[in-house]
Amino acid sequence: MQFICSVKSGLLPNSTQNVEKQFYRFAKKMSIRDALNTALDEELARDEKVFIMGEEVAQYDGVYKVTKGLWKKYGDKRLIDTPITEAGFCGIAIGAALAGLRPICEFMTFNFSMQAIDRVVNGAAKWYYMSGGNYSVPIVFRGPNSHAKGLAAQHSQCFAAWYMHVPGLKVMSPTTCEDYRGCLKSAVRDPDPVVMLESEIIYNLEFPVSDEAMDKDFTIPIGKAKIERTGKHITLASHGQACVYTMQAAEMLAGQGIEAEVVNLRSLRPLDWETLFKSVTKTHRLMTVETGWPNCSVGAEIVARVMENPVFFQLDAPAIRCTGVDVPMPYAESIEYECSPKNHHIADFAKKLCGVKT
Repeated sequence: MQFICSVKSGLLPNSTQNVEKQFYRFAKKMSIRDALNTALDEELARDEKVFIMGEEVAQYDGVYKVTKGLWKKYGDKRLIDTPITEAGFCGIAIGAALAGLRPICEFMTFNFSMQAIDRVVNGAAKWYYMSGGNYSVPIVFRGPNSHAKGLAAQHSQCFAAWYMHVPGLKVMSPTTCEDYRGCLKSAVRDPDPVVMLESEIIYNLEFPVSDEAMDKDFTIPIGKAKIERTGKHITLASHGQACVYTMQAAEMLAGQGIEAEVVNLRSLRPLDWETLFKSVTKTHRLMTVETGWPNCSVGAEIVARVMENPVFFQLDAPAIRCTGVDVPMPYAESIEYECSPKNHHIADFAKKLCGVKT
């Protein structure tokens, strides 16, 4: 039996109104925006075949300033401003990849990738297979995914499950600065098309970054999850923006005697089943957390795989999904806030799964 734990609308306690701001007290070293910028800079310097194209990525330094300073450093041939024509410049980028270059195609938001989805799904994802292995497409599609603030229904969608569905694509959804640096570098160097789903709402968040992660050749293998926090009572599997709130929820649960193990998935296709199954075997409970809709979601795939695998017999309770509400994203800030899981929602559902009354 499966349950969908979508959050419910209502007013928040004052202490949880701005949980994204509260996270600053845990870290002070590097923002995600800077992690991306430094990784892009290093990859441009490492390989002259790498270039970036998209709307306002060059002279304007990028809408979210992720490419700040790179146009001045590398010039017009390495950072290319495009018209507002996603289908057009995405097709050009794929052609460049087929010709031996390594383009990084930025979508100002992945909501706009819908204009180019035929190029991504029927072009980039299938060239290697349909050419009998003669043509690879080393391209990165990157940009903010899911909702931000006040962008309403047409600009607040999570595309993780959409792209995760497609054979031929690799899909990454990082959380921390080390994730962003290592995942982006792996994506740029990979011979296959990689979709890297970022999050506008956490670009300003700062995380501690190790000396190892600051190395210019630091990479995170595609398909490798990370245990962000060890625990013994429940596994919380999450990715991207939602993983930030999941880690906060684990802190809240710890204060109430529940030790949650947080699995930062990082890679959605391929997904690190070994790490996930090992964690479930240890904790005997599983909840997935994501900002996207419940139907055919990332969590739906994980729960289904657990049901089909012998690890199912390790569960002491039904595996459940904590997702966004199954509605188009509202514009009103107070309702928007309640339409995707935050730390208190995640903690409440986890307590129920562990048999603790809330």
